[in-house]
Parts: sequence; C-alpha cells; structure tokens
Amino acid sequence: MHRPKLPRSVRAALLGAWDLITSASPLVIAAAGLLWLAYWWLDPMPPKTITLATGPAQSAYSDFAERYAKALRASGIEVVLLPTDGSSSNLELLRTGQADAGFVQGGTAGSNTEDTEPLLSLGDLFVEPIWLFYRSNQNPSALVAGHVEALGQLRHKRINVGASGSGVPTLMDSLFEMNHMAPASIKLSRLDPTPATVQLLNGKIDALVFASAPEAPLVQMLLQTPGIRLMNFRQNEAYARRLPFLSPVTLPNGIVDLARKLPPEDVQLIATTTSMLARENLHPALRQILAQAAVQIHGQAGWFNRAREYPNAGNGEFPLAPEADRVLRSGIPSLQRYLPFTLANLVERMWLAMGIIIAVLLPLGKIAPPLYAFRVRSRVFRWYGELRHIEERLEAGTSTPAELLEELNQLESHVEKVIVPLSYTDELYTLRHHIGLVRKRLTTT
Repeated sequence: MHRPKLPRSVRAALLGAWDLITSASPLVIAAAGLLWLAYWWLDPMPPKTITLATGPAQSAYSDFAERYAKALRASGIEVVLLPTDGSSSNLELLRTGQADAGFVQGGTAGSNTEDTEPLLSLGDLFVEPIWLFYRSNQNPSALVAGHVEALGQLRHKRINVGASGSGVPTLMDSLFEMNHMAPASIKLSRLDPTPATVQLLNGKIDALVFASAPEAPLVQMLLQTPGIRLMNFRQNEAYARRLPFLSPVTLPNGIVDLARKLPPEDVQLIATTTSMLARENLHPALRQILAQAAVQIHGQAGWFNRAREYPNAGNGEFPLAPEADRVLRSGIPSLQRYLPFTLANLVERMWLAMGIIIAVLLPLGKIAPPLYAFRVRSRVFRWYGELRHIEERLEAGTSTPAELLEELNQLESHVEKVIVPLSYTDELYTLRHHIGLVRKRLTTT
C-alpha cells in the first residue's frame, strides 16, 4: 500500500530535529560517559544492609543497637545486629571485617591501632562508668565494714571482672596492678554480667565489675537493690591522670531516685568513653547516616552529661571520619529534611560532579553549532561536485551536450527535493541559479 507523503513543512521540521540531535550527539555521548564515570567513581548508592556489632544481652550496647536499627530502618537501611561479649569482641570483628560498625570503649585497642582493616571513628557517644557493685555490711554475709572506697579493700575477695571479650578484664588488670594487688590475692571469675549479677545476689561472689552506660537494665536494677552498694572511687582523678582513656565522673546524689535519695551521696567514678567505630571501606553514605543517628540517640542530657555534649569528636584514638565531622559541625544536611535519604544522598554526592561535568562540556558545546551548519550545508554543497563534473566533461569534449543536459536535468530533480532550514535557503537558491547558468551554457554550445 502506498503511504501518504508527509507535507514538506513536516518533513522539514523532522529533518531539522534530526540534524540537531545528530549534531549534539558528541556532546550527549561525552556527557553520558562523564556521568557514568562520576557515578562509578563516587558510588553514590549505598548498600541496603549494614552489620552492627553490639554487646551482651541486656547491656546498654544492645539497647542502643536496637535504637540505631530503628533509626536506620526509617531511611531504608536494614541493620543486622551481631551480639558479642563486648568492646574487645567488637573491635576484633571490625578488624576482621565481620562487622561494618560497632561500639568500642576507649583504651580497648591499647597501643595497637594499626589494623589490617583501617578503622574510623564516628565520634564519642557516651561515657561508660566502671560499675563496681558489692554486698554491703547490711547483708548477713558482709563484705567489709563500711563502704568500699579503694580497690585494696577487695583483697582475698571473690570478684567477677566480666567476660574477656568485654574489655573490662584488661582494664581491671591495670587497676589491680596500680594498687599493688597480686593476682594470687584475688579470686577472679569471668562471667557475663547477667549470671554474675545472679551470683552476687545469691552471695556466691562478693563483687562484680562491668563497664556500661547507666541506661543498662542491670545497672538500674543493682543501683536500687537493697544490700548492694556501688564503690566510690575516691581517687578517680588519679586514675584518670594515670590512664588517659579514663575520665573522672560523678554520680549525683538522688539521680537514680530523688524521692528515695538514691544514691544517698555523690559517688565518684571512673569512666571510659565509648565510640562508634566503622571500617574505612564502609560506604560513606552509611557512615553519614550512622553519625546522624548518633546525634539523635545520644544528644540528650544524661546522668553524666548535658544536652548536646555528645556525640563529639573524641580524643583522637582513631581518626574521625569526614562524614561524622560534617554531621557534628553542620547537623543533618538540608536536602534530607525534604527528600528521602537515598535520593538526597544521590544529589549531595553527585552535585559537585555535575558542576565539574558542566564545566568540561561547555567548551565541547561550541562544536555543536558548526557541526549543525556543516550537516545542513553539506546537503547543498555535495551537488556542486556533480555540477563541476558536468562542466569539466563539457570543456574536455568527452560527452555530448545532449548527454550532459540529461544529467543536469536529473541533478536538478534531486536538488528540488533538498530540504534545508529557512536560514539556509539562500544557499539552496544559489545552487539552483548555478544550475541554470550551466544549463544556459549547454544549450548555447
């Protein structure tokens, strides 16, 4: 079936659009290539899953980890919680790449911070006091007469210092050594906090030690249990001077229960600072969203800090991640207040690359107009070669005027079908004029 022929004006419009597309194709190809290269280099889309090393059940780490999981789930990131024995275990999992991020107490790494897997800090999150609970003299099986205010009073007593993965046993070894307490003079056990608490309440051990934020359920329970006392570290300033990763803190009178005046007096404690560490190869967007969650979760006032005191840049035990530094300085980026996290992150990470690409493409854009002009004018100029060939054969006498006139008529019929934009019609009419001149020469020969 014969297709209806499009009007000349429509064909001219379509041909003009094709010329524009073809002329701009080098620019489009270059832009697409640069965008792909920028996307590959920046890798703006983070994985949808992250593994977080937490801590023992019923610990502050476990509680905080649940809050992180909830915060990241709202942004479309699934958090796989990995229960552990504590800080030392978390650090080992990070170093071996089995966890992407985790809670680590200050001083856990010791002097060895050169890991096979480089680690970055997302900021100090909260302080973890060293809680040393003991059975008081109100209990029938009294530990000592009066209050325990020095570790030396615990000689020959049964003390639980926590599981080896918690980091507390290593710290307590240092504290015992400072107090000239030989290992043989102490009956140590290494139970997890929950079974150790049961043994303390049942009188099977005399004291237990663990490091935890005050939000931990075991801390809350032991602080309010009759017959259980919290050791007052009178020499907390001296401990902090000897061990730089420790800080002296005070548990204020009545902070646990104002009505019952618990504790009945200020209690001096020593505390480590817990940080969120992340592997250096963890996607920057995930480090950023973890730092943002830290601000929301740990920015409130607590027993040992004022509002917005945490998280902070920390003491430099591990280098601070650039994403955490930006969050601590500037807060949540503006785009994330109006756009979903994934889209906002894509824009934030690509906008600078887009600026660079535009700067590169602007000079390249100058070749499009000349290329467009060449394509349009070539539809006219190509026939000048045919026209000159006819003239050359006329002058050489290799073809008769009649034969050349027939070729000229065919050439003219082709030229009549040439479509050019209005701004180039003068060149088309010039070609037709020159065809007329050659025709006149052929008919007069």
